Amino acid sequence: MAENTMLGGKVRALRRRENMTQGQLADRLGISPSYLNLIENNRRPLTAPMLIKLAQLFELDLSTFGTSGDVSIVSDLREAFGDPLFDNHNVTTSDLKELAGSSPALAKAVIALYRAYRDTRESAETLSERLEGGEGVAGMEPTRLPTEEVNDLIQRHMNHFPTLEDAADEVRARSRLESDDVYRSLVRYLDQEHGVDVRLLHVADERKAMRRYDREARRLSLSELLPPRSRRFQLAHQIGLLSASDTIDRLLESESGLSNPESRALARVALANYFAAALLMPYVPFYEAARAERYDIELLAHRFGTSFEQVCHRLTTLRRPSAEGVPFHFLRIDIAGNISKRFSGSGIRFARFNGACPRWAVHTAFLTPGMIRVQLSRMTDGTRYFCVARTVRNDRGGYHAPHSMLSVSIGCEARFAKELVYSDGVDVESHEALVPVGVTCRLCEHHDCEQRVFPPMQHPLRIDENLRGVSFFGPTPKR
Repeated sequence: MAENTMLGGKVRALRRRENMTQGQLADRLGISPSYLNLIENNRRPLTAPMLIKLAQLFELDLSTFGTSGDVSIVSDLREAFGDPLFDNHNVTTSDLKELAGSSPALAKAVIALYRAYRDTRESAETLSERLEGGEGVAGMEPTRLPTEEVNDLIQRHMNHFPTLEDAADEVRARSRLESDDVYRSLVRYLDQEHGVDVRLLHVADERKAMRRYDREARRLSLSELLPPRSRRFQLAHQIGLLSASDTIDRLLESESGLSNPESRALARVALANYFAAALLMPYVPFYEAARAERYDIELLAHRFGTSFEQVCHRLTTLRRPSAEGVPFHFLRIDIAGNISKRFSGSGIRFARFNGACPRWAVHTAFLTPGMIRVQLSRMTDGTRYFCVARTVRNDRGGYHAPHSMLSVSIGCEARFAKELVYSDGVDVESHEALVPVGVTCRLCEHHDCEQRVFPPMQHPLRIDENLRGVSFFGPTPKR
């Protein structure tokens, strides 16, 4: 580890968390209070021996002193300060990095404050629209969405929950799951272990519920509209809620980021889904198959009897230290560009408060429904990514039922691209093949983007009626 690492803000935050004075901590470390003061103010480096002492003293893993958390905080700060509200304040990226490094708690408080501002503004706009339309105004409390809190929970754990993996392995062993008839094996397990009767209901009987569990009658009803792979997943999900309930509860006990009952309920659903994926696609066999088949999503879906999207989800969970897969990110959007699921295992940053870049392959996949699109892209910080995207269609219904379409994408840093079958025939070293993309328009420095809809934060909008560049919102080109 570098001797000149400046981590003063982290040291100060840890000391304050333990309610220690500088003198008390300095005494424990065997240094003078004045020297500790210099470290906390980044005027002296935190050396490797001192770092080890701190880790031992606070019983922490050395990864606690890593910078990945700071990068995430800086990214959120940049997006918040990219709001036109701050255009006249000349806040630089260096200012934000300094804030995140020296006072991470304060930086998180600023992000929370901005989030509350955005929620309040959106609530006010919705209220205004309702009043103009003569509608009621119930449910207008500006609170953080449960989906956002659950997304953050998954991100904190890097979408890997070892205790759920173990619980799924135990159920798989007890259920004697037969690979050629998984559905009947799961139905038999529910009956023998939990006394649950599984029934398949016709459309006229199920009242648009795809899955309904009656606790009193111990009956699980599945809609006939569910395709076989979805029926298996819903059975595995219900087994998770019954067999792994205590494990899920223990995972949620220490989560302070879930602020309301709706968030906790949604988190239970998300963790039960994780269990279901682990049961249907057990870690070791799935990991070995993914490596052997070079992450061929469609082939893996056929082999494990799951869907394209379910396989994409499962690939992001392969984080076991002894058997770690390619670090993927995952994104799902609708045709309007709304992000309904996101996870960053590759280090890529997603927009939290604004729309995503329209150049991403996850958007262009809508142009070729059902076909896999690949993309080699470059973010504004120079990091290159290799992404795979495809649309998925919801066909749960008859002729008159609406058919929704979503686009899902997984991706990794370009240095891992050769491990994927989708990179065959693609020159991942080519600069010409790189598609310049950004997190969101306000943070993007690609000035020559014809799809820009907002001016970049670093270059306020200036209009010259006699000159037009590739985008109205891009910096005005020099004459």
